Amino acid sequence: MDSMSERYRRAFKRSKTRILDEVCAATGFNRKYAIGRINLIETCRPLKTIVHRKRKRFYGREVLTVVEKVWEEAGYPWSVRLKAILLLWLPAIRRRFSLTRATEAQLLRISPRTIDRALVDKKRGLRRRLYGRTKPGTLLRHQIPIKCEHWDVKTAGHLELDTVSHCGGSAEGLFAHSLNLIDIGSTWVETRAVLGKGEVGILEAFSEMTEVLPFKVVDIDSDNGGEFINHNLYRHCQSRNIGFTRSRPYKKDDNAHIEQKNWTHVRKLIGWDRYETPEAVQALNDLYANELRLYMNLFQPSVKLIRTVRKGSRKIRRYDQPRTPLDRLVDMPGANRQKVEQLFQLRSRLDPFTLAAIIRRKLDRIWSLRHTRSKTVKPKGVSDMEISRSLSRTLSSPHVVSSSL
Repeated sequence: MDSMSERYRRAFKRSKTRILDEVCAATGFNRKYAIGRINLIETCRPLKTIVHRKRKRFYGREVLTVVEKVWEEAGYPWSVRLKAILLLWLPAIRRRFSLTRATEAQLLRISPRTIDRALVDKKRGLRRRLYGRTKPGTLLRHQIPIKCEHWDVKTAGHLELDTVSHCGGSAEGLFAHSLNLIDIGSTWVETRAVLGKGEVGILEAFSEMTEVLPFKVVDIDSDNGGEFINHNLYRHCQSRNIGFTRSRPYKKDDNAHIEQKNWTHVRKLIGWDRYETPEAVQALNDLYANELRLYMNLFQPSVKLIRTVRKGSRKIRRYDQPRTPLDRLVDMPGANRQKVEQLFQLRSRLDPFTLAAIIRRKLDRIWSLRHTRSKTVKPKGVSDMEISRSLSRTLSSPHVVSSSL
C-alpha cells in the first residue's frame, strides 16, 4: 500500500482511477474505503504537511445577524418555519434593518440547513419540560364517545381542547388555568385564562373563544378532565349541533395537536409559576385575546404532517410548506370569508416586531403578578431571563393594537 500511495499521490486524475481499480481488484476493498486507506498512509507520514480545506463562507455577518434577530423575535422557530417567516416578515424587516439589495437577496436565498449551522451555538440551553395536573373525570363517559384515530379533515371547525395549569410547585388551593383550543385543519389557536377549572368558567371562556373564531365550530375533542366532561358543556354542544368526543384516559398522544400548542402558546411564554389572583387572570386574558392571538395566527407559519413513509425500521415524515393559520383558511371550506378578509387587511397594517414588543411588555406585567411565597417549578438550569428571551426586545417603541377582531 505504501508504493500504491506514492503512485496515487503523484498521478493525474485518470491515472488515479486505474490505480484505484488495481487496489480494489487486489484487496477486494470498496473504492471509498481504499481511498481512505491511501489517505491514511499519507497523513501518518511525519514530514507530511496536512492542509485542511475550509468551506468558503457565502453569507456575511450582516445577513446572519438579521436572521438571528428575526429568529429571536419569532420565538426561536424551527429553521424551515424561520425561512417562511423571513419571507412573510420582509416588509417589516426592511423597515427595521438597513438592507442592501445584495443583503436582501441573500436573506431570501439562505436555506434552512444553513440557518441551522448559523444558529447552532445559540440553540443550546433552550430545552423545556412540560407537565400538567389534569385528572380524568367520571361524568357522561358513556354518552361522550372516545376518539383516538388520526385526524383527516380538510375543513375548518374541528377543534381539540385542553387546559394548562399555572400552579407552581403545589396543586393546592385555587389557581389559574389557560384554556387552549386548536382547529385541526387550519392550526388556528385561541387561548383564555380562567381562575380554577369550574364548569361555568370553562364554558364561558369556550363560548367567548368560539365567538371570535373565523369559522363555525363543527365538533370538539377533549381529554377526560372534569372541566370538559360535565353536563354544562355537553348541553351547550348538543344545543348547537356540535359534535363532542373525548380521548382515552392518560393517553396524551390522542390529543397531540393541542399538547404541542400548550407548549408553544402557553408554557413557553408564561412558564411554570403560580398565578392565583383575578388580576393575574385579567392580565393573561389581555395578552391572550389581543396581541398574542394576532401574532401567532397571522405571523407565525407552521407545518402540517402530510404522510408517514416506513422504510424498514425507519419512519420518514413528509410535511407541507410552512403557512400561517390565516393563509390556510383562505381556500378552506367552512371559513367565514368576511372575517378572513378583515384579518388579511389587519395583517397588512400590523408590524410583527411591534407586536413582539407589546407581548414582551405584557409578559413583564404578568410575571410581576406571580405568586412568590410557594416554591415554583422550573426547568433545571433555566433562569427567568432565559425564558423571557422567547420574545426579545425590539428597536422601536410599542403601540396599542386594536382587538376588535
